[in-house]
Amino acid sequence: MRNILVSTFFLLVSLAVSAQELNCVITVNSDQVGQTNQQIFKTLERSLNDFVNNTKWTNRVYRENERVNARMFITVTQYESDRFEANVQIQSSRPVFNTSYESPVFNYKDDAFNFQYQEFQPLVYNPNVFDSNLVGVISYYVYVVLGLDADTFSLEGGGDHYRKAQNIVTQAQGSNYSGWSQETGERTRFELVDNLLSNSFREYRIAMYNYHRKGLDILGDNNSTGKQVIAGSLRLFETLIKRRPNAFLIQTFFDAKSEEIQNIFSDGPKIDIVKLKETLNKVAPFYSNTWNEINY
Repeated sequence: MRNILVSTFFLLVSLAVSAQELNCVITVNSDQVGQTNQQIFKTLERSLNDFVNNTKWTNRVYRENERVNARMFITVTQYESDRFEANVQIQSSRPVFNTSYESPVFNYKDDAFNFQYQEFQPLVYNPNVFDSNLVGVISYYVYVVLGLDADTFSLEGGGDHYRKAQNIVTQAQGSNYSGWSQETGERTRFELVDNLLSNSFREYRIAMYNYHRKGLDILGDNNSTGKQVIAGSLRLFETLIKRRPNAFLIQTFFDAKSEEIQNIFSDGPKIDIVKLKETLNKVAPFYSNTWNEINY
């Protein structure tokens, strides 16, 4: 009987350890506010790390090695009483098969991050209620990160996560907090998840899958074929920009991938670099200096 209880205990512990989806490090920087007492910022940082890494975001059980690696850098620009104005930089990555390399997937800065927080205030995500912009914004980006990660492993695999992020956007519409509304311009939270779920931007999600699962993951075994697949996935963006010039999602892709692309095509077996550079300069001219540094 004792052995059964011990086995059950360790099984439950194992499930608890492996249940969460994220391995996320959140840093709160308050250098800009000149606050002598740093305690509230340290408490906020600890609370956010506990919140993100200990909340069960999905119904799937993740093993420890399956947890999605991410970082969030919150820079507080103004602070008074319980009111914070800040920006947040979100980064995530995924492992590449048969290597120790982590490929950057998302690298995005949100400048419209203002919220209220009192020290030791509990942070709890409720999918049915929007009552905290701090919880809302962080939860939104958790689901975006999970969706993008899923898209790199299975074709359009992130849909459920994006819909949960979209639900947060819908609930936030009447909150008067910035960054949620469609009317405030491009590069909003509304715009990002709306694009991710739109058929008008389907090439982006196909490219995410092809680039990572069919390209990066085979580079270790077949470098030449992997490069060809990655180059082909980048050409998908040519179709997208014909329909949606200056597409928001293309910018987010290359903000994460520009340095990696340069490194991939500057080493190993050669492919048609002239054609590749033509594609890159067409779909991501804002990184033309990086493309010029591709050595071959």
